[in-house]
Amino acid sequence: MLQGFQNKFLVGVALVLPALTLSSPCDTVHAETPNQLTRPEALSGWELLFDGKSADKWRNYQQEGLSPGWKIEDGALVRAKKGAGDIITKEKFKWFELSIEYKISPGGNSGIMFHVTEDNPRPWHSGPEIQIQDNAHGHDPQLSGWLYQLYRPTAPAWTGESGVLDATRPAGEWNQVFLRIAPNQCEVSMNGNLYYRFKLGSKDWEERVAKSKFAKFPGFGKAGEGHICLQDHGDWVAFRNIKVRRLPENGAPPQPITGKLPMRAELAFPDLKWDGWSPIDDGGNVQKLRLMELTSDQQNPERLFAVAQSGEIFVFENRPDVTDSKLFLDLTDTVTQWNTRGANEEGLLGFALHPQFSENGQFFVYYTHKDDHRSVVSRFRVSPDDPNRADRGSEEVLLEVKQPYQNHNGGSIEFGPDGYLYIGLGDGGLRNDPLIAGQDVTQLLGKILRIDVDAAAVDRKYGIPADNPFVDVPRARGEIYALGLRNPWRIAFDSHSGRLWAGDVGQELWEEVNVITKGGNYGWSRREGSHNFGNKPQPDPITPPIDPVWEYDHGIGKSVTGGRVYRSQRLPELQGKYIYADYVSGAIWALSYDPETGMATANEQVIASGIPVLAFGEDADGEIYFMIDTAQGNGIYKFARE
Repeated sequence: MLQGFQNKFLVGVALVLPALTLSSPCDTVHAETPNQLTRPEALSGWELLFDGKSADKWRNYQQEGLSPGWKIEDGALVRAKKGAGDIITKEKFKWFELSIEYKISPGGNSGIMFHVTEDNPRPWHSGPEIQIQDNAHGHDPQLSGWLYQLYRPTAPAWTGESGVLDATRPAGEWNQVFLRIAPNQCEVSMNGNLYYRFKLGSKDWEERVAKSKFAKFPGFGKAGEGHICLQDHGDWVAFRNIKVRRLPENGAPPQPITGKLPMRAELAFPDLKWDGWSPIDDGGNVQKLRLMELTSDQQNPERLFAVAQSGEIFVFENRPDVTDSKLFLDLTDTVTQWNTRGANEEGLLGFALHPQFSENGQFFVYYTHKDDHRSVVSRFRVSPDDPNRADRGSEEVLLEVKQPYQNHNGGSIEFGPDGYLYIGLGDGGLRNDPLIAGQDVTQLLGKILRIDVDAAAVDRKYGIPADNPFVDVPRARGEIYALGLRNPWRIAFDSHSGRLWAGDVGQELWEEVNVITKGGNYGWSRREGSHNFGNKPQPDPITPPIDPVWEYDHGIGKSVTGGRVYRSQRLPELQGKYIYADYVSGAIWALSYDPETGMATANEQVIASGIPVLAFGEDADGEIYFMIDTAQGNGIYKFARE
């Protein structure tokens, strides 16, 4: 998260494995039913420009109807014959987002234009064109996805990548283009990979136009409104899943909600002070407190444990007027400090009490180590002399995972109703899953793990449950419970149903909420949410991808914070609903879920915006808390009625 960012790793005993079998990302990847809107899409304002049966929203440029050279074949709008001609939408669009899939013929060429007017001989005299072609055998150096003669894709500087970015799949396979035209910023993505951003009418835009062949057309890119155009460049091309969303002047689309709950946030423990913590560090700098976890001992619900990303664990009484906390454990000398360069997603990220904590005093933590950023899962024990103090010297490292980059660590850990420890691991970081970790069951990255902390093996400090789904799969890591996650932030069990939920942070376009099942494959990096992603060869999928329970696009929010199912009796209107948030937009929602159909039945707005939730917590009564970073120390909130 918090936004959501060789093939070697360290865990128990290193394995030497044979080469993987790789396949095209399209060979077996899930494809959504074409030419339909998902429920989140429909709720957030998306419309179909083509339903797979009729092209009645299109006509030829400067004509009233559609030429016979365009055909509808197998649910696609196809340029099938010579002389088909360029076609445009019957409606004009000002600010909008467009999502469209295309399939090009070998050596073929076409284009998508926007803000096209009909006062010129050709649509490209007014409308900028996103290039579509076969990159392998095309006859134009301007590759697919480039804004013709104006913008081409470049990777962000922080990635260290160089050269021309190409996320295009070969001729004969479906590619997806996303286009956003908005007053503040425009952008183009190809197969889920951000290609470039621009601003119409900016100084940079005008300078680029002046150097292009379009400089001689005075109206080029200046209309501010116009038709969307699909180009006939003389080659076979097919289009489907043509979806558009109109944007208001502020660029904000409708929320994908089915209703609103009259809730507000209130401080849960307004007078609580943190033992040893100061808002000013030794150097005189402001230091924020970031709480990653809040939980209680089920046998002693009067106590709560709060975990700070900087490495402290505190314990305090579970009452609204509590004033004092105790520093239970201090790991600040061991964990990576999140406020250092590149470490925003590192630190002390997970905490879980053993199911028999009251008897054995064992608890578990997940942190990134300051020396080399590796992920560590350790067991600690409570001090025999003080129940409010951990034994710092009791650390027993159970699991270490080498991290190739500093982001996408996941980090939440939870004990399931089966007594096993579940561990959420991201794909290792950077962008586009460079290690292809999500689908590779020889790696632990990009997975949910399940281990037995009470049954050490000969060569490791934990056991692998015999019914873990990939125990008997050749070359697979037996610890894996589920796969295909990018950055699970965070995971949580429903205390009533035992169902495991996860919020998985997306890359460029989609955020998702998943119900995690044994052996489940959640698609990354073949997919982002339910949408195809990228063009990298991938390991053959060990299980078919599972759709998210819910997803939302980056017009709505850009970094999901996985939540918890509300089980307190205090607010009946939240009872049984999965409460989750988006860190960037600051929105909080309540998702209703039908386990019979495996689908969400409602998504209600709890808080519209403005609360950047880092994580959710829960006490023994099922009351849900949410945490934000704070320089004052009062960062734990709960819901209250308006």
